[in-house]
Amino acid sequence: MTADVKRLSLNQITTDQWNLQQAVEGCLRNNIGWIAVWRHKIEEIGLKQAKKLIHDSGLQVSSICRGGMFPAATAKERSLRIDDNKRAIEEAAELGTDTLVLVCGPSADRDIDNARAQVADGIDQLVPYAKEYGVKLAVEPLHPMFAADRSVINTLDQATTIAEQYDPTEVGVIVDVYHVWWDPNLYPAIERAKGRVLGFHVSDWKVPMPDMFKGRAMMGAGVIEINRMRQAVEQTGYHGPIEVEIINQSLWDREGDEVLTEIKQRFMEHV
Repeated sequence: MTADVKRLSLNQITTDQWNLQQAVEGCLRNNIGWIAVWRHKIEEIGLKQAKKLIHDSGLQVSSICRGGMFPAATAKERSLRIDDNKRAIEEAAELGTDTLVLVCGPSADRDIDNARAQVADGIDQLVPYAKEYGVKLAVEPLHPMFAADRSVINTLDQATTIAEQYDPTEVGVIVDVYHVWWDPNLYPAIERAKGRVLGFHVSDWKVPMPDMFKGRAMMGAGVIEINRMRQAVEQTGYHGPIEVEIINQSLWDREGDEVLTEIKQRFMEHV
């Protein structure tokens, strides 16, 4: 059995050719009730206008992307990054979502263990502030190929180890199929995250992959057992929105409504 299409959320990076207003209007035209908003799209029009746009549309916001990027070479830079994360928490609260996705960041040097310690420290600093705003910090592990430039948190177990230091209402994890499908310990790791899953993101891994960053494929076009993974995530208690997050230049070169039509069809077939 596949997921209810009513759970589909458009992760805004999937239609990066659209600004926030265009994405909101596209969701409404295509009967998509959820959207995941990226911060650079908020910045384009300002938080006040973004809030009004989403409020007036009736769309629900599944998450804000992204916070994180904690490791840095100096204490000053790390402090600036904490300040930026606080702004992200405020933006999440203003737009009506309780989930801030954390892409934790790469090492500032060759010391990956220290970078991971900086990630844990950064999250620890943010938890009281996020709690004050009613926002949960969602640690998203990224595929190991991104360890050098995007995140030193690369397995679901790593993310859960961080989250377990806090109450489930404060820190949880994101399960993104593109980033975790390869893990031989995946299903025990999903079970371990029970009660802490704050989001489920779908795309696919097509062979050969055309680009490391912009190489995600439509659901069903690759090798990932999306439906099995979705059922495992639901067994942890997560039944919230499912974000379609496909970073791919070929989609950005297409007409947005055409992309959303295909997304809905593939969601119904493969998720």
